[in-house]
Parts: sequence; structure tokens; C-alpha cells
Amino acid sequence: MIGQEKVKETVCQLFKEAVTTLPADVESALKKALREEEDEIALLNLKAILENIKIAKKKRVPICQDTGLPIVFVKMGNVKVEKLYEGIREGVKLATSQVPLRPNVVDPISRENTGDNTGKMIPQIDLELVDTDFLEIAVMPKGFGSENNNRLRMGLPSEGLESVKDFVIETVIRAGGKPCPPIIVGVGVGGSSDLALKLAKKALLKKIGERNKNKEIAELEESILEEINRTGIGPMGLGGKTTALDVKIETAHTHTAGLPIGVCIQCWASRHATAVLK
Repeated sequence: MIGQEKVKETVCQLFKEAVTTLPADVESALKKALREEEDEIALLNLKAILENIKIAKKKRVPICQDTGLPIVFVKMGNVKVEKLYEGIREGVKLATSQVPLRPNVVDPISRENTGDNTGKMIPQIDLELVDTDFLEIAVMPKGFGSENNNRLRMGLPSEGLESVKDFVIETVIRAGGKPCPPIIVGVGVGGSSDLALKLAKKALLKKIGERNKNKEIAELEESILEEINRTGIGPMGLGGKTTALDVKIETAHTHTAGLPIGVCIQCWASRHATAVLK
């Protein structure tokens, strides 16, 4: 039995790790962009980003003042868990006071702040049932500078993969410097409208450089990435070679009459952390 207190402590520690320490693959991609960059302003921005990461890790303080909306992905295997929902909520509350996290959660109408980053249906929890002997918890504190630039398109089957590429690139150009590039772009294709966007967000949990197992989709990821980096938007939207660090595509089967396309943009501070409990 995995106890509620264990879930609470795990979630708290995951949020602390996520907001203070960038995943190694993301930091490596930013260093690679620095080595390849030629534009002076882009170089200044990348150096500032990397210095920011270094200081946050050393002092164990949040990488960004926007510590995001608490999003939690759960893979539930064949295990017994005591009060999973309550454990996750209490873990978010504990992280808010201990890390600390900026209290970002408000009522959508009154705009009244809850003060502890929990509320109606928040933290946002995605539960996936899997045939394993463990419980996996992944947290993604999602800032809204990038989240506000997400988009959905309900395409037609006849439009094919080229329409996916066009829509993703159009979305990135429309966003410009608002999501704090270099960005990571998650793309969901298929399912229903809400599933397409969920797939796009889950795609952001994959490592930089990790390609889709489907060869055609993997080639599409690389093609979109190349096109995005030709736009010249660059770091922080001020010009340069690197507008995106990677593009990740996840798919699901869909209705014969549809082609849903969801795009979820992540800023350079691609924060997430994962733990496995047994």
C-alpha cells in the first residue's frame, strides 16, 4: 500500500525539483544553441538564460517567477494507493509553502486567489491506467506565458500531414517572442479536440532529441523543427538561429471524419520531474 503521506511528500519534492532544476537534456540543448548561435543579441539572451539556470540550481530557488499552474500526470499500475487525490492536492499545498511556489490559482470569474495553488479541478490531474506494478507521478508546473499561445484546429482528413506542419508553424509565428523562446513544441494529432491538446502537453515530457517511433512522424518532427528555426524569431523573440529546441508529436486514433491538431508551446524553462512509487 502506498500511503497518502508518501504521495504528498513525493509530489512536494517533485515540484521543488521541477521549478529549481531544469532537466539535463533541456540545459544541454540550450548550451548547444549557444555554441551554434552567431547573432549578438541572441548570444546575450542564451548566456543570460544559462546563468539563470545555474543560479537557480545552486541556490535552490525557482528558475522563473511564474511557477506555473500545477499539472500532474499519473500512471496508475496494479498497486494499492491510499487517497491518491488528496495526497496530490496536499503535496501541491505543501510545495506552495515550502519551495515556495507563487500562488497562481484563481477563480476564473471573480479572479479571487485561492492562496495555495489548489482549487476546483486544480491541480489538474491526468490519470492513465497501465499494466505495471508501480505508480508513476510526473509534475509539470506550466507557466502561462507559453500556455496562452496554445491552439487547436479541427482539420479535415483530406488535408493530411502537410496541414499539421502548416498549422504548427503558423502557431509558432503567431506566438513570436511571447512564450519566451527557445521553445519546445508539443503536438497532438487525433482523438477528440480535448485529447489532441492533452497529447500535445504530454509530448512535452519526452526528452529533447527523442523521436517518435513512427518513421513518418519522426521525419515530420524534424521537418517542422527546421522550418521553425528558419523563421529567425530567435531567443526571446529578438532574432537568432534557435527559435525551438525541439518538436514532439504524439498521436491517437480518431474519427473517420476528423483530423484534430493540438499545439502546446513550452518556454525554454521546460520544467518537469518524475518519480516512481511501489
